[in-house]
Amino acid sequence: MTVSNVINGHPNVRPATRDRVLEAMTRLDYRVNVAARNLRKGRTGTIGLAVPEINRPYYGRLAASIIAAADRHGLRVSIEQTGARRESELAALALSRNRLYDGLILSTVGMGPADVQALEVDHPVVILGERIFGGPVDHVAMPNEAASEAATRHLVERGCRRIAIVCGRLGGEVDVSSLRHAGYLRALTEAGLAADPELVVTVESLTMQDAARRLRERLADGLLLDGAFCVTDTVAMGVLRALADAGVRVPEQVRVIGFDNVDESAYLVPSLSTVDPDHDLMAERAVALLASRIDRAGSGPEREEFAGPFRLVVRESTGG
Repeated sequence: MTVSNVINGHPNVRPATRDRVLEAMTRLDYRVNVAARNLRKGRTGTIGLAVPEINRPYYGRLAASIIAAADRHGLRVSIEQTGARRESELAALALSRNRLYDGLILSTVGMGPADVQALEVDHPVVILGERIFGGPVDHVAMPNEAASEAATRHLVERGCRRIAIVCGRLGGEVDVSSLRHAGYLRALTEAGLAADPELVVTVESLTMQDAARRLRERLADGLLLDGAFCVTDTVAMGVLRALADAGVRVPEQVRVIGFDNVDESAYLVPSLSTVDPDHDLMAERAVALLASRIDRAGSGPEREEFAGPFRLVVRESTGG
């Protein structure tokens, strides 16, 4: 019992006794079996992180921030990819307990308002990222509309008047493209600029390849623009490639701004202006909320919403 009290930091152990026990543990190279201790408490010490694709720069950066934050809370992270598929996101929710996770951080892309009931699970869940559709779980969100408005306003302030938005397909769903498109429209309205449907460049998926291919097609069809707001940095990389292939100079002829501030954005030629949504703070908040739910066995306020701050990072692609 004395050794157990020392390991668990019991306050009633005399200092001399604690020192002797710690000395013996060091001499014998004794290691605490964290897994066994967690299992006795009904926990594994592991949380799940489900993201669309770990090989995309944004999600790789996000995962690194989550792992660092979890480590500060004494938690390990198990990562799984959903491929941005609704069925895989629903499976991650349903199977988290079977995989011995104490809780799950889920970055959703495929799920929508009709899936709210799927969030009624018997373990803590935090939704992290773009989609906001309510539900009985905590949500750590990006300031999508406000940040997109600021990014578009930056282009206006740099003299752009025909500002394209390069985004995913727009429909009735609330997703990253629709939220950032709303911010783009607000900035145009504020500047007294008409929203021209011809300046909405939609892509099948938010990848460099699709963005480059689609913009090449639109430029060949005669699209005229002097600014481009890209809803992710990955999309912006494809846009820069397409403009370069067409002989369009950035920022002299077209100014380009992205969103996410992935590490690669600072090393492009030209370097990419972008929105920095403070990944580390969002990750810390998501892990802290999840850890708190785990400690309280899911009790507490019904739901917490957190929208992180952002800043514009101005680089060469909008004139430095």
